[in-house]
Amino acid sequence: MKKVGFVSVWFYLILSVCVLFCPRAYAEGGLTKIADNVYSYVDVKGASPQNSFGANAGIIIGKNGIIVVDTLISTKEAKRFLEDIRKVSDRPIKYVINTHYHLDHSFGNSVFEEIGAVVISHATDKMNLMASGEGTLKNAKSYGLTEDDMAGTKIVYPALSFTDRLQIDLGDQKVDVIYIGPSHTGGSIVVYLPDKKLLFAGDILFTGYHPFLAEGDLEGWIRTLDHIMNMDVATIIPGHGPVSVKKDVQAMKDYLIAFDRRAKELGATSKDAEYIASELKKTLPQRPEADFLIKSNIEMKYLKDRAEK
Repeated sequence: MKKVGFVSVWFYLILSVCVLFCPRAYAEGGLTKIADNVYSYVDVKGASPQNSFGANAGIIIGKNGIIVVDTLISTKEAKRFLEDIRKVSDRPIKYVINTHYHLDHSFGNSVFEEIGAVVISHATDKMNLMASGEGTLKNAKSYGLTEDDMAGTKIVYPALSFTDRLQIDLGDQKVDVIYIGPSHTGGSIVVYLPDKKLLFAGDILFTGYHPFLAEGDLEGWIRTLDHIMNMDVATIIPGHGPVSVKKDVQAMKDYLIAFDRRAKELGATSKDAEYIASELKKTLPQRPEADFLIKSNIEMKYLKDRAEK
């Protein structure tokens, strides 16, 4: 299937139906303490352009400095994030890890690069950002982001990329950055703290959100979820949603399998996305956020190729 640009569906559709802010992580402006040295935004509800579409972002604090995991959607959002970080720690921010290249996770990179952080991603998603980042930024208004929202935002590409895994030593905290395989994007990665049994999963895991599937490699995604299930992990920070555990990883796998099977069955006899979506909603596991993506995923992943023939 032809690769589909993330911004063409995900943000436009979220914009059209979501306008509320999360009172816990955004309106009150606080990072949630996940472990002694780990903080994150989590459980964002009412995703909108102005709250980075509900994306999570967090930090890992070590003796020698801080790792930032994802940077939100803009310079404005990243500056707010930085202010919240400074309420927790004044240690130098050494690294930024982009779990993947989508704008809600990487367009705030410049704020951290400007204070000396090294931006890291998988090599595939570095290429994806280089191919699409500037175009996405130029079209920000189309996705509900105003000039004020995006003021000062510029695309910063990772200075360091990898293809398999790397380890960062913060002095008293080792952090493993791991590529398991293609999933939500071709270069989606996880950030693992073995001693804490803690994982930042990025958009490999959506908890309480219907996921964006159109760019995903579903077979690879399922293998990646199986790999996470076999890891020594107790606490998982998803790309969107609340702090999670392995039952949420299994729920994500079940969702992908159920969606793919039923969408193929319905798509074999109908090209009506509205009808297919309504039928899918009858059987899909219930999730409170972003059910409008069901129709979007059908159009972009299951009907697009047929429409082009």
